[in-house]
Amino acid sequence: MARKPVTWYIATPADGIIEMSREAGTPVDLAANVGQVVNHPSPCRNKWFDETRFSYFRMVKRVGEALEDTGIWPITWPVRLWSVEPLGETGNWSPRHYPYRLLSHQIRVIEETDAHRALGPSGRDVLTVIQQEIPERALRWAADWDADPEGMRNRRWDWEQRENGRWAESLATAVSRNHRESAAQAWIERLAHNTVDQALAGTDASTMARCYAYGRADGCAVAAQHHNRFEPYVLDALRGISLDSPTLASA
Repeated sequence: MARKPVTWYIATPADGIIEMSREAGTPVDLAANVGQVVNHPSPCRNKWFDETRFSYFRMVKRVGEALEDTGIWPITWPVRLWSVEPLGETGNWSPRHYPYRLLSHQIRVIEETDAHRALGPSGRDVLTVIQQEIPERALRWAADWDADPEGMRNRRWDWEQRENGRWAESLATAVSRNHRESAAQAWIERLAHNTVDQALAGTDASTMARCYAYGRADGCAVAAQHHNRFEPYVLDALRGISLDSPTLASA
């Protein structure tokens, strides 16, 4: 039986231009070249070294890592995701450490695909949590902290150490890595932080209240990323459900 062809992905900002090519002054617009072969405008001579910021096309075959090393900053949404075909000679920094990556000087742009996949199989659910749920919750989280900083500090410690909060976070990170979704999780957490910043803009929330809200937002968003993989008790630990209850159960 013939092996299924490998699909390779490149992520770009919303305008379809590879961000590193823009920074290099040689913008490559994937949106304008669907179905076309694109040659690198200034390929490196020593393969595959970073002679410049944009020395080759970078692509991945694990879509959950498509948002790694894109040059896109600040992290934002939406982005666009493209399936591409590497042409000619290809390379890799290290097949052992980056087996899902490929480098080339020529690509064919196959098509645009659903960018939510770059956030994992539940990418749409993740964005629903970030865009629709976290804004209101962030205000409550910050208010809870500033109303009783010492009490919330103790409750957070109990959640981290006694209620498997830290363990659930470590598990989520490990599962993201095993599923090749580390870049997805990093992007998800940054988007969650951005939403907290927007929600708390113009408020008098303290720095510690903002940090607490960041952590809670991370947990809720990452729980959405893994909601089809984890048991309910792990998801509840990630979300910090006990931290929202009026009283914390005694150990």
